[in-house]
Amino acid sequence: MEGVRHAGSASARLPAFAAHVFVDDLGEPALGEDDAHHLGRVLRLRDGEAVTAADGVGRWRPCVFNRGLLEATGDVIVTDTPVPAVTIAFALTKGDKPELVIQKLTELGVDRIVPLHAGHSVVRWDDAKAARNTERFRAVARSAAMQARRARLPQVDDVTTLGELAAATPGLALAHPGGLPITLDTPCVAVGPEGGWTDDELAAVARQVDLGATTLRAETAAFSAGVLLTALRDGRVEARLSPGSRLTT
Repeated sequence: MEGVRHAGSASARLPAFAAHVFVDDLGEPALGEDDAHHLGRVLRLRDGEAVTAADGVGRWRPCVFNRGLLEATGDVIVTDTPVPAVTIAFALTKGDKPELVIQKLTELGVDRIVPLHAGHSVVRWDDAKAARNTERFRAVARSAAMQARRARLPQVDDVTTLGELAAATPGLALAHPGGLPITLDTPCVAVGPEGGWTDDELAAVARQVDLGATTLRAETAAFSAGVLLTALRDGRVEARLSPGSRLTT
């Protein structure tokens, strides 16, 4: 019978083995066809090289790669659920920038990523195109999570509107100039298009957070919110009160 151990901190690093993959069943870790090709033909792993395998929901175990298969070599390790969960929503932009946002937010450790149709968004997809792109986004997130050696896959939502997101996400905050400094009191942040939020969108969400004095491109703003929130949660930066000032980081 396999052993199961608790790893403690949700931010604990996985071992820097030759590769990291996701599998359906850690009891009998089996590589999918694409992952087997990636490990064997792209990364050119040799028999006996160490690999970590995860189930995408916080459990992982050490394995070795042997003749195109995985062989478990240690216990299943259970990691804590990150608290609070960090959500970044972002308004869709042209080209491949949405995929870049998905990739980088996944690498940073964001837990939930929400693509948005905003009032000033230039990009408008019909239902069929939105569904196709959402599946692509999830594939990008999976690949990025393997590269980043995450034990958990981020949740990538279907494309939605700000109103629908606000109704389903209590405590949502908008990134907007003049808002409060970002803290873990607002772990769910939505970033608008480069044209900004509409008056109706600003009225729909009471909380606002400020990402800095400079004007950021939409994708940069999403990265910034992800960096700040995950760093605060992991303890890499601390919130503090400076004499005579507001709460800063």
